[in-house]
Amino acid sequence: MIGLVVLAACLFGIYTRPADFLATLWPANAILLAMVIRMPGAARLTTWICAAVGYVSADLLTGSSFMMTAVLTAANIFGVAVGYAVHLWHPDRIRSLREPASVLWLAFVAAAAAASAGLFGMLANPLLFQRSVAAGWSFWFATEFVNYVTILPVLLSAPPLAIMAARWKTSRLAIRGADILPVLAVVASGAAAALIGGAGSVAFPVPALLWCAIVYPIFPTAALTLISGVWTLVAVSTGLVGSQFVPDNEIDLVSIRLGISLVALAPIMLACVMQSRNELLARLHHMAMHDPLTGARNRDSFRATAQSVLEKHPDAPFALMMVDLDHFKTVNDRFGHAVGDKALASFGKHARACLRTGDVLGRLGGEEFAILAFNCDPQHAMGLAERMRNLVRTPIVLENGGSLEVTASVGLLVIRPGDGRSIDELLPVADKLLYAAKEKGRNRVETGGVAMA
Repeated sequence: MIGLVVLAACLFGIYTRPADFLATLWPANAILLAMVIRMPGAARLTTWICAAVGYVSADLLTGSSFMMTAVLTAANIFGVAVGYAVHLWHPDRIRSLREPASVLWLAFVAAAAAASAGLFGMLANPLLFQRSVAAGWSFWFATEFVNYVTILPVLLSAPPLAIMAARWKTSRLAIRGADILPVLAVVASGAAAALIGGAGSVAFPVPALLWCAIVYPIFPTAALTLISGVWTLVAVSTGLVGSQFVPDNEIDLVSIRLGISLVALAPIMLACVMQSRNELLARLHHMAMHDPLTGARNRDSFRATAQSVLEKHPDAPFALMMVDLDHFKTVNDRFGHAVGDKALASFGKHARACLRTGDVLGRLGGEEFAILAFNCDPQHAMGLAERMRNLVRTPIVLENGGSLEVTASVGLLVIRPGDGRSIDELLPVADKLLYAAKEKGRNRVETGGVAMA
């Protein structure tokens, strides 16, 4: 599979290659490096052999001489191998691209791979293209570097195809007009570069790409950056943008390709910064809304969330449960607060396992919990309450090898469709049922006069 992918990528690159020179866009090396990074165990000898066969086949099929094929294949394989070896120093940073430093490390990997390929450029330039050794390294380095920097972020940040399809199905209907404005800005900046021209036109897409980095995750930002970079490369090579650049002037070509590489790094790094910021804010929000010991929502968060669910589904049946761990003060006094915390955490774990996505679990204080179960008729409500009560009794293993069994009392209030009461009106009713369960011997479910021991 890797050999076929490399072959297809090489053929694409060869058909963008100006006469007697390197390709305008050569994706094969970046694709190969991304595959061996993302696919565990792919960097085997057979992989490198199949990739080499792909490189050789593409060159021979398109009429390259044997000497040119040998030099170019060696440069490609050596550059990718060096890039993979450098990535192994910090593999997680490259594989995830989840922090700004990852982009700098990615640039370092790209530079190492490009510089290594440039060593072959020093040989190939005078041998194959009748140009200088120094120009061979610099041009080879610039060409490879822009390929790695623009293509690798897209391939490394891309989610699996199944996840992408699922996300598209769930999010396509929620796309607003404002969501596509950054994309339109990228298109407009490319058009403006073609219309206005001049040396500065190659930087026109930068503000639009930075806007994309603020609005979109890393993958779409990297994809738009790649598209913009390819457009700029093609536009410069055809004279559509930056007409003052001379296509045959190696200094101009090196300069423009390095410039495109550096332009590509900025939006991707900003996207990493924004993603890290958003993840931090999400964690802080979760910490503010949830009890860290049990994973349940805190009192205020439970009340707000439960009220929102009730208002969204006024015609659905609900079950509201108040749960209290029996004799919990005795557990703390006898076994210590560490064991008490372990019992609370165990209840939170079992409770979350019982509940569905739309149900709400909250810790109202101490050992008292509340649960709002969505679309739950009386029979299912009683079954859920009993299952919850039985799971609480799961023995907790103590450090001395013994075990502790904690029981719970449950007050169950079945909320009929169209009830109309707020969560603040319902909680005291469920609380009275809880106290009735305690008064009748604990370790039971009490619901409107129907009790099960």
